[in-house]
Amino acid sequence: MSDDLPPGSWPRLHDAGRWLASRLFRPQYRLRVHHAARIPATGPVVLVANHSAYVDGPLLFGLLGRRAVFLVKEEMFVGPVGWGLRRIGQVPVRRGTPDRRPLMAATAVLRAGGLVGVFPEGTRGSGEVAAAQHGAAWLARTTGAVVLPVVCRGTRRPDGVRRRWRPRVDVLVGEPLAISGGGGRAGLTAATETVRAELAGMVRELDDVRSRA
Repeated sequence: MSDDLPPGSWPRLHDAGRWLASRLFRPQYRLRVHHAARIPATGPVVLVANHSAYVDGPLLFGLLGRRAVFLVKEEMFVGPVGWGLRRIGQVPVRRGTPDRRPLMAATAVLRAGGLVGVFPEGTRGSGEVAAAQHGAAWLARTTGAVVLPVVCRGTRRPDGVRRRWRPRVDVLVGEPLAISGGGGRAGLTAATETVRAELAGMVRELDDVRSRA
C-alpha cells in the first residue's frame, strides 16, 4: 500500500493504469492540453473538473503526470470493472445518500500529499457547471490542499452522431486556488461558490478558444 492511495490499492497496478490511460486516447482524439504546467507535481491537490462524458475521468487520470484518486459513482463498482477500480485506488461514492466514508478516505490521501479528483454536480452532457457540491471545498479547507480547476471539452458525442473521426478534445488547467480554512458554514459556502464560478468561467473561456481555432 502507498500513503497517497487508499487502503487496498495496488500501487503498481495504479501506475500501470495511468501509463495505459496516458496512451489510450491519443489515437482516438486530437488532444490539446492547455497550461499543463499548472498541475502541481507534489503536495495535496483537490482536482475539480466539469463532466461532459464518462471518458473525462479516465482521460484526466492519464494526463495528470502523478497518482490520482477519483471519487467515482458507486454504480461503477461492479464485476471486474469494480475490482479494477478499487485496486487502482478509486473511491466509490453513493449519490444522494449521506456517507462520510468517501470523504474520510479522500482526506487521508490528501494528508499524505496525494491528489483527489472530484466531479462537482453539473449538467452532464453539456459540460456546463450547474452547482458545485460542498465536498471539494470541504476537502481543501480541512486538509490545506489547493483546488485545481480543470475543464474538458469535446469528449461528448453530439446527439444523433454515431461515430466521429478523431474529434478535437481540449483540456484547460486553471490556476491552483487556495481555500481559506475559516468562516464556518458561511465560509464553506463562499469557497464552494468560488470553485463553481471558476469552473463556469473556464468552460466559457475554453469554448471561446475552440470557436476561434
